[in-house]
Amino acid sequence: MGEREFIPFHRPSIDESEIEAVAATLRSGWLTTGPRTAHFEAEFRAYVQAPYALAVNSCTAGLHLALAALGIGPGDEVITSPMTFCSTVNCILHTGASPVLADVGPDGNIDPDGIRAAITGRTRAILPVHFGGLPCDMASIWAMARERGIRVVEDAAHAAGARYGGRPVGGSGSSDAVAFSFYATKNLTTGEGGMVTCHRPEVWERMRVLCLHGIGKDAWARYTEKGNWYYEVVDCGFKYNLSDIQSAIGIEQLHKLDRFLTMREQIAERYTRSFRELPELEVPGGRAGCRHAWHLYPLRLNLDRLAIDRSEFIEELRRRGIGASVHFIPIPMHPYFARNPGIARAKCPRALEMYPRLVSLPLYPALTDEEIEYIIASVVAIVRENRRALTVAAAN
Repeated sequence: MGEREFIPFHRPSIDESEIEAVAATLRSGWLTTGPRTAHFEAEFRAYVQAPYALAVNSCTAGLHLALAALGIGPGDEVITSPMTFCSTVNCILHTGASPVLADVGPDGNIDPDGIRAAITGRTRAILPVHFGGLPCDMASIWAMARERGIRVVEDAAHAAGARYGGRPVGGSGSSDAVAFSFYATKNLTTGEGGMVTCHRPEVWERMRVLCLHGIGKDAWARYTEKGNWYYEVVDCGFKYNLSDIQSAIGIEQLHKLDRFLTMREQIAERYTRSFRELPELEVPGGRAGCRHAWHLYPLRLNLDRLAIDRSEFIEELRRRGIGASVHFIPIPMHPYFARNPGIARAKCPRALEMYPRLVSLPLYPALTDEEIEYIIASVVAIVRENRRALTVAAAN
């Protein structure tokens, strides 16, 4: 029997429909933001039940646009999670505002009690992150925000297709904006890309202008107005638009998203059934009334019961031909952020305790049944081979 093929941490689900859509876009002669991007925006806003959607080149761009459109700037504070990718905090810094970290709860999502303790007279916005695709406790966050007149911008990079309170994430008007990621590893991919949704026309219009250099009318609108070559720069904007090539992929991916989510749910259930009785492991959970998008399966190691640490556990997986990752290195542990006075003062004991235990297993629709069973068998074998001998005091 030959050597087993390596199982990567992620493998995209791309087929002939995406390839044909891209080829048709190339033949159309319109490659940058145009009719396919407008089509993608229309389909996405219908999917999440939001009246406005703006296609952007990354979730990072969407978050930055939302904060900028809401007037967040120097002197303001924005509360967010320490258990996130660096882009969440970078977006706050790009506006000139100060990031403030509130610790996470047992599920890895930002803790509403931590948010409440972090609010000051300078707090202008809360930026919750739906960790791994599990929606945050948004009801508590919205209630706090309404009571104090604070804006809410959701980082839904992991949460395309997730549902909270019976509605798709992005479909509630209680948040000022919601940003999604379509990066290569995400549940819905355009290679690079994202979308930001909102419910207020003035927020959407402000984001739309800032998205493309601060020009009052975008290129597609100018093109459709025959002979209209004139444009005006009305603000200092950015270059955050999504191309028609990427949007062509996104349209096809969106049509498959619910099927992808069902497959992710099934894989996560198989992992959980196999691991939940092992005292050396702690499996991720869900929340009542929510649909988990299962972008990640963040397994937690009970290190007091294992003779190896997280790095060695991942190396054992790699030795068996399985890729794994870690989500996330908490924000205060990065040298750049540690130099920020506000972040340096942050107390995030749960995030820092959770970090050495986290291992993200492969979780994507392209996994075969045989690969899933092999991953399960490998994790169980590593645990059994590396159980720590428990010391039992001898009876007198």
